[in-house]
Amino acid sequence: MKDLLHWFDILGVIVFAISGTLMAHKKHMDGFGVIVLASVTAIGGGTVRDLILDVPVFWVQDNSYLYAILIAAFFCILWLRHKHYFPLRFLLIADAIGLAFFNIMGVQKALSLGVPMLAAVVMGTMTGVFGGLIRDVMCREIPLVLKGELYATTCIIGGSLCCLLWSLGLDAVFCMLLGGATTLILRLMAIRWHWHLTVFKT
Repeated sequence: MKDLLHWFDILGVIVFAISGTLMAHKKHMDGFGVIVLASVTAIGGGTVRDLILDVPVFWVQDNSYLYAILIAAFFCILWLRHKHYFPLRFLLIADAIGLAFFNIMGVQKALSLGVPMLAAVVMGTMTGVFGGLIRDVMCREIPLVLKGELYATTCIIGGSLCCLLWSLGLDAVFCMLLGGATTLILRLMAIRWHWHLTVFKT
């Protein structure tokens, strides 16, 4: 179980590192800028989560996450040098996959530490959105979480479902897979059909 969770975490880091690299390419950053943006996107949310939960920061304890960032950024750079472009949809899809992975990993870590379910949903949402938020702020973009299609809302729904199933005593991996799939599917549907949570009249 522990090994499976570790690989889920690594996959989330890889996908968000690719998302950060794509944004760095869009902004014409140099090599150092690529690594910085890939890193903050990949580990920013998890770092904030661990600091709030008062546990050792995950990537400080295990350098495999840093290696995963470097490898993902390197191969993404090679692909971009060959193609010379990327569709915006690639960035949105990569971000959506990373969002789903990190949301559920954040929920799982919080629940495993005995955090109440509502706080666990908040921790999952924070893990999912903060890396992308930092990335967008550094690039002087309006963060995805604050505009456009449903973003943090998909984390709340997916995380709440995971917590609910967890409280019913179902298998932890099943809870995480269903919660993560819900987050991803809702985010992709929001991108496809432009779903918004509108509160003000336009």
